[in-house]
Amino acid sequence: MSDPTPLDAARAAMEAAPDDDRLRMAFYARLAETELSLLLTEEPRADALSPEVFDTAEGRYVLAFEGDEALAAFAGAPAPYAALPGRTLADMLAGQGVGIALNLGAPGGSGLVPPAALDWLAEVLSNRPGEALARPESVEAPRALPEDLLTALDAKLARAAGLARHAYLASVRYDDGSRGHLLAVTGTARGAEEPLARAVNEALIFSGLDAGALDVAFLGNEDPLAARLARVALRFDLPEGAKPRARGERPAPGSDPDTPPKLR
Repeated sequence: MSDPTPLDAARAAMEAAPDDDRLRMAFYARLAETELSLLLTEEPRADALSPEVFDTAEGRYVLAFEGDEALAAFAGAPAPYAALPGRTLADMLAGQGVGIALNLGAPGGSGLVPPAALDWLAEVLSNRPGEALARPESVEAPRALPEDLLTALDAKLARAAGLARHAYLASVRYDDGSRGHLLAVTGTARGAEEPLARAVNEALIFSGLDAGALDVAFLGNEDPLAARLARVALRFDLPEGAKPRARGERPAPGSDPDTPPKLR
């Protein structure tokens, strides 16, 4: 028997301790990030997908698997599918009364994500942290932040390859007298502010913190604040980006979270 996938392991841990909010958040964080193969009725188009929807005693569900091999094993033959992250699938299904049946028949076990849970996931993923408006007057090393948040931020920023160069986490006092924590991002690629803010928001939510617990700012490379932060803040180095897609190459369905395909 093959080993359970990280998503299967997170689901099993959540189901073994249903009152543990930390494990529940860990499952939904993993679900949002995992690339799923969605079973379709016909070959996918870049702007629209036609998933198989099954009526069960528990409600209506689409089938999604971690990999096309598991999907083909369930279907008994190669079948049309679309590979897309869980966050995109949640956004597409939200409000439609349809849930996700995960890894049905796979060795690691299967599970149901009901429609109400998908609605919640899509809602929290649509939020974003506040961007700092007041100017920091003083900056210090971050203090008393939960280890879960630091780990989640490190993981999220490590996956944001090519979107920025560095991020600095610091405790700040603003010029209006308020205090808080600031994540300042430097070397930001054009148009990367939204996905970076979304990644920070997810790290906050799935660490059990309110989005207001951390401000986000995007600084130019020559901003004096960046130099001040570099001396005292906790620094995250983001990896370099992958090579750009070749001219004429079409993106996979669901690969752009800002323009997800529609369901048909």
